[in-house]
Amino acid sequence: MAALAFEELLYEVQGPMALITINRPAKRNAISLATLDELHAAVTAAAEDDVVRVIAITGAGDRAFASGSDLSEVENRDLKKALEPIVQGLAAQLESTPKPTIAAINGICFGGGLEVALGCDLRVASSKATFATPEGKLGIIPGGGATQRLPRVVGRGWGLHMLLMGEPIDAEHALRIGLVTRVVEPDELLPEVRRMAEHLAGFAPFVPRFMKLMVHAGMEGSLASGLALEKVAQGALCETEDKQEGLRAFLEKRPPKWQGR
Repeated sequence: MAALAFEELLYEVQGPMALITINRPAKRNAISLATLDELHAAVTAAAEDDVVRVIAITGAGDRAFASGSDLSEVENRDLKKALEPIVQGLAAQLESTPKPTIAAINGICFGGGLEVALGCDLRVASSKATFATPEGKLGIIPGGGATQRLPRVVGRGWGLHMLLMGEPIDAEHALRIGLVTRVVEPDELLPEVRRMAEHLAGFAPFVPRFMKLMVHAGMEGSLASGLALEKVAQGALCETEDKQEGLRAFLEKRPPKWQGR
């Protein structure tokens, strides 16, 4: 197990998974600008670590994944600062990193916290998790990507409902609308995410990278262009050593030995 030292995060590598924990439980893991800087650094470190195959983000304690942006900083945020891609930049980094990312949502997931989770590829929730975009009650709108990513994930109707109403929904509701794909009991959350990481680590390293690229690029264009891109990517993967190893391992009924080549 490897570890990096941060002020507002915990970082550890557990097998193939880097677990990044927002560690501000006294503030319900509210995300400050310093927290964001450390999250960027932690995700970069995980992405560059060859041992790490999956990146997971959670919150310290059992009350909150992240309750939103630190309002003590938002209070003094002017137009110039508001136009900076603060949480948007982190969500974009999570989307673009070649490794699968998982949000392990253990409690309150509001505002900026939800926007961080929306940047992850997969979202797993504790049965006690709750979700909301309450920015309208503060006289502002979300600025970390929720107005764009949330409707893309749950559809325009539910996206607008959550954005306009600002009311919390529970984990089962989030599961029904596709905001999360798994709901487990609180004590099973991290074990379930570790099982998912082990499963994902069983694929050739190129596979999740290309899967993510195809989905994100394809969603921004036409179906025809996305299908064409898919065939180009599939053709590229057919030239890799890992593709040959995967076929041999399947035919020989043994686990593959991936080389990332």
